Parts: sequence; structure tokens; C-alpha cells
Amino acid sequence: MLVRLLYASRAVDTSTGAIDAILSHSRQSNPLCGITGILCYGGGIFLQAIEGGRTPVSDLFAHIQRDVRHKDVVLLHYEEIPERRFGGWTMGQVNTSRLNTSILLKYAEKPELDPYSVSGKVSLALLEELMATASIMGRA
Repeated sequence: MLVRLLYASRAVDTSTGAIDAILSHSRQSNPLCGITGILCYGGGIFLQAIEGGRTPVSDLFAHIQRDVRHKDVVLLHYEEIPERRFGGWTMGQVNTSRLNTSILLKYAEKPELDPYSVSGKVSLALLEELMATASIMGRA
């Protein structure tokens, strides 16, 4: 059974090197577990969708909750899915530097990434729109 999980967290270390290390590790380990996904990072906040089998996704989320590089980890949305949305990606990354702030204003009170202030369904809709309008980096 396939599932999709959406969560938010705050980065403990917001340096480019720390964020790149998280992405690099995800891209190496996720294929071994059958995990695909997309990560949006901005303003010290991660918004990430991960998908795959129920047990591997649950195990990965438990790992993220214990990971000292993340704090304030919140489950935003969880659902069973008939097919993957990110099947071709081990971990794609939304390029927030090319982001039109009007997209953020469509879903929130302020033009900033803040999944903590909106519902999980709104966060998922935002992520889908970001994927459609921003460039996706690191699809492999």
C-alpha cells in the first residue's frame, strides 16, 4: 500500500551546507527504501512530502522526528494514495529563490513559507502549486 506524508519542521542549522547534506543523504538512502518525495525549504522551514510503502514512510518520519537537524516537526497530512506523484524523484527540491510571492499570498496571510499557520490540505495545495510554477532542482 502506498501512502503520502506531508510534514513541516524547522532547521536547526540553516547553512547551505547543512541543507545540502540533508538533501544528499535523502537522495542516497531513499531509493533503497522505495521512498520518493519533494522538499521545499525557505526561511528556515522545511515543507516535505514523502511517499512510498506505509512502513518505510512511517519509519522515515520517525527518523526525522528524532533527527537533531530538525525541530518543531509537525505532521500536516497523511493519506493512502493509488499512485505516486513523485515517482521519478528520490528527492526533488523546489527552488524558492525563483518563487513568486503572490503564490504564497494565495494560501497564507503573509508572503512567506509558514505551513504551521495553515491546514495540511492547504500546505499540500501550496506544494503542488510550487512544483507547477517553480523550478525543481535535483530530481534524481
